[in-house]
Amino acid sequence: MKLLAIDCAANLCAACVYDAAAGKELGRSVLDLGKGHAEHLMGVIEGALKAAGTDFTGLGAIAVATGPGSFTGLRVGVSAARGLALALKIPAIGVTTLEALAAEAAAIFPRRAVLAALDAGREEIHAALYDERSVLIYGPAVTTLSQAAAMATDISPVLAGTAATQIAAAAGRSFDLGGTAATADIAVYAHRAAAKGEGEKPKPLYLRGADAKPQAGFVLSRQKN
Repeated sequence: MKLLAIDCAANLCAACVYDAAAGKELGRSVLDLGKGHAEHLMGVIEGALKAAGTDFTGLGAIAVATGPGSFTGLRVGVSAARGLALALKIPAIGVTTLEALAAEAAAIFPRRAVLAALDAGREEIHAALYDERSVLIYGPAVTTLSQAAAMATDISPVLAGTAATQIAAAAGRSFDLGGTAATADIAVYAHRAAAKGEGEKPKPLYLRGADAKPQAGFVLSRQKN
C-alpha cells in the first residue's frame, strides 16, 4: 500500500509518499514556510506524488500530523487529509507530533524511554512520555519546565523536541537527545501511520486554546434606527 503523509504542524509544509509493504519512502516535497501552509500544501503534495512516480489513485491511505503545533497549520493539514481521504475513499490516519518525535528518537536509541517535549511559550511545555517499548505512559499534556525536568530526572529518558535542551538545563544534568526540532522527519509520520493502521478520523490536538481571542472590550454598540 502507498501512503501519503502530510505535516503542517510547524514551520515545514511537508509531504511524502511511503510504500508500507516495502517499508521505504518513494518521494517527498518539503518547504520551510513558517506561514502560508494553505497556499502551498497542494503544490507540495503534487511534488511528492511526482517524485514518487504515482498519483492520487495509487494511494491507499493518508497520514497527517495532528499536533500539538501551529493552530492554523494543524487545521490546514488535517482538513486536507480528511478531504482527500473522503474524495479517494481511503482512510485518514492521525499521528501526533510528540508521537513522531518519540519514534524518531527511539530509532536512534532503541529500547529507551523517550520524553518528547515542545516549548509552548508562556512557561508551558507540551509533553508525552513513552516507555522503552514505545508505549505512551504520560500525556500528551501541558506541564511546566520544572515538572518536566523532575520527570526526566526520575526516569532518565532520551529527550526529544524543542524543549529538550531546556529540560536538560533545568535538571542540571546531561541526557541523550533525539531530534530537537518542532516536528519529526515526514517519513516518520508515514512509518508510524502505516504501523498504526486505520482508527478514528484525525483531528487537531490542541492542548490549549488559540492565541487570538475576540477583543470584547472594543465591541461597538449597535445604532438604533
